[in-house]
Amino acid sequence: MGSNIAGNTPTSANISQWSSYPRTASPTRAIENMSAIDENSAEIFRRTGMPASRRMKRSRPEATHRSHFKHQYMVESAWRKGGRMKAKHITPDQGVVTSLHLTKKYIIVALDNAKIHIFDTQGEHLRTLQGHMMGVWAMVPWDDILVSGGCDRDVRVWNMATGTSIHTLHGHTSTVRCLKMANATTAISGSRDTTLRVWDLAAGTCTCQLIGHQASVRCLEIHGDLVVSGSYDTTAKIWSIQTGQCLRTLQGHFSQIYAIAFDGKRIATGSLDTSVRIWNPFDGTCQAILQGHTSLVGQLQMRNNTLVTGGSDGSVRVWSLNTYSPIHRLAAHDNSVTSLQFDDLRVVSGGSDGRVKIWDLTTGTLIRELSQPAEAVWRVAFESERCVVMASRTGRTIMEVWDFTPPAEEEEHLSIKAGATAAGFMPAGYHIAEDQAMPEFDEDRMDGLECKENEEMMEAYDQDDMKENQPAVM
Repeated sequence: MGSNIAGNTPTSANISQWSSYPRTASPTRAIENMSAIDENSAEIFRRTGMPASRRMKRSRPEATHRSHFKHQYMVESAWRKGGRMKAKHITPDQGVVTSLHLTKKYIIVALDNAKIHIFDTQGEHLRTLQGHMMGVWAMVPWDDILVSGGCDRDVRVWNMATGTSIHTLHGHTSTVRCLKMANATTAISGSRDTTLRVWDLAAGTCTCQLIGHQASVRCLEIHGDLVVSGSYDTTAKIWSIQTGQCLRTLQGHFSQIYAIAFDGKRIATGSLDTSVRIWNPFDGTCQAILQGHTSLVGQLQMRNNTLVTGGSDGSVRVWSLNTYSPIHRLAAHDNSVTSLQFDDLRVVSGGSDGRVKIWDLTTGTLIRELSQPAEAVWRVAFESERCVVMASRTGRTIMEVWDFTPPAEEEEHLSIKAGATAAGFMPAGYHIAEDQAMPEFDEDRMDGLECKENEEMMEAYDQDDMKENQPAVM
């Protein structure tokens, strides 16, 4: 028969010992507390009665937690005050950037001069894809595959690793305006010829034509078997990819639809009529009309229960999808918002006023302007530690790649200097004085982050103990 070994079961005293370490509100206290955990870990393990093998097993998650928290802190500090920027003129002649994608392997830039440029994530040019005869207006990547379309009416399939053209797909009779991929072998295109087409990328054939719109198809989004399209005919339509059937038509806008978002539970549409409508995809009803923009709403992104919109009026608005009410109204740009993206921490907006701005998603405050003003910002894309800006400066197309990853030596330096280098990424040889001020920082947010991760770590420990100390079944 199995039995619990006395002293191995976690007690409230053990838990309180873990939780007695104060949460940090500054880089200095963060490093001090990390050291305190190291110094006292042996005593904690002695009290819980864990054998030596368990000590080794459980010390690893703790070290990972500390280094992860430190890394996140430095990345967030760099977003607020630092970062390293590399700028490149990507074309000798003027070209308008029509599409930008940032993936784990590539930065992909499409232009109205028919070229597609492929860069690595550091901004080093890899190759140029040439084959389109006119401007490229839509593209979508999937691993090493890229699908593109434009004014020459063709949809092209490329291998970005080699630069080779795999297929040229004919069928549309006007400009291909939007493209999305449902999976690695299925793409859907929308065109000014009023139709959508479903493509089998492996076979290089059109499997279905979606007919029903009365004007140009301007935007589309996919979730599962459903594709939602927005058109200049003022309607949005829900289609089945498998059958090609139009399931529902969403009517209500008074002018062209320019932007669409779809998460499987809700559809959001932005229109020239200045409104944003929220729809139920299951019955086609309009659940809410969000008003506040005074011009075309051309930028939409939905994430969990938050919607962020950008308009030609220069404003960015953050909405709650629980209450269908505005959370923040941001006077972001002096002219149209040309690019918009957000994650759990920040909103990044680019405008035709030539500025890129970073906003705090929670408070709605401006964190910083990224880079110097340009003549126009065409596209911005970012992920957790990198941001790419496509702009026009002195009449040339320029790409700025911002890197917010802390160098390894600076992460190590933080452990020694108590976070001094979190003020930003400095040139080689630059040293921060002992009394130099740290960057302004949202301490409550990082406290909350550390607290949450501590709780998750403790929960994992508890579950570990429960599994290990369960009585054996004979």
